[in-house]
Amino acid sequence: MHPGGDVVPVRTALAALAVAAAVGFAACSRSPEEHMASARDAVYAHRPQSALREYRLALDALEKDSSAAGLQQRAAALRGAADTYYLELRDVPKAVGVYRELVAQVPESPEAVEAHVVLAEILHRYYRDLRGAIAELTAALARKPARAPELAYEVCKLYFELGDYQQCTIEVEKLVQAYPGSPRVPDALFLAAQAYAMQDGARDQAERAFRALTERYPESELAPHAYFELGKLRAERGDLSGAINAWVAALPRHPDPKVVQAAIARARERIARTTPSAMGQQAAFAKGELTPKRARVNQAKTSVEAAGGTAEEAAKEHGD
Repeated sequence: MHPGGDVVPVRTALAALAVAAAVGFAACSRSPEEHMASARDAVYAHRPQSALREYRLALDALEKDSSAAGLQQRAAALRGAADTYYLELRDVPKAVGVYRELVAQVPESPEAVEAHVVLAEILHRYYRDLRGAIAELTAALARKPARAPELAYEVCKLYFELGDYQQCTIEVEKLVQAYPGSPRVPDALFLAAQAYAMQDGARDQAERAFRALTERYPESELAPHAYFELGKLRAERGDLSGAINAWVAALPRHPDPKVVQAAIARARERIARTTPSAMGQQAAFAKGELTPKRARVNQAKTSVEAAGGTAEEAAKEHGD
């Protein structure tokens, strides 16, 4: 080996160390904004691990920055990292950890509100922790976000899913009072009516809730469904004529008119079987004292006509 034989490898190693040091120095010298931009570019390029590394470098650079701008950047970096774990890597436990870190470190930020909402979704979808999801949504609602009516309705649905029907109706009442002009009010009223119907001794409240929906929001797509459910409640308590009236009102706009027609037909049949004259005739037929008469030519041919509906309603029943 010539005298300088070991110089080239040493120089190569020194050059590599110099490059690494330069890269490390460059990373340290970059601003949080630059790291955030690199992280977003990495997400767009489907390089989630690179994105996470850049978010962490941004957070390291912001560690001692307690200014309003610094806290805003910290919230954005934590939200970006949490979303990357959740949406890109599908690593739910790590996503939960970072969302909770965001809520703990920057609780007043808009990103923290969204973190509560995402945590509620995760707890509901992946862990079936409905009460935990309600707690997260309640925390988000405390910040009065723009989408508060939507989140309040989600709370109502979660209580219904839990089987806590009484609390569901309480939450609906709070929603209606707080956001009377929200498009979610008809949905909430329908949900409350269903919740009342599930409770013993609350059928009257259920009827009132269904009627309130039909009266206050007659053009809502839920109105025909409310009429149909109202008819079912009336039929269950023996008010067949009232049930038919509700079903006739549901018929023109109900998405499945055949179901409504069948309900009307069954109610007509029950009325026919239970009227005194019909019962007397059946007894007479059984004794052989009477023979069945031919049906009248002008007998009502549709359930709507039999219920006292107009010719136009009868035509709608057949799709004319």
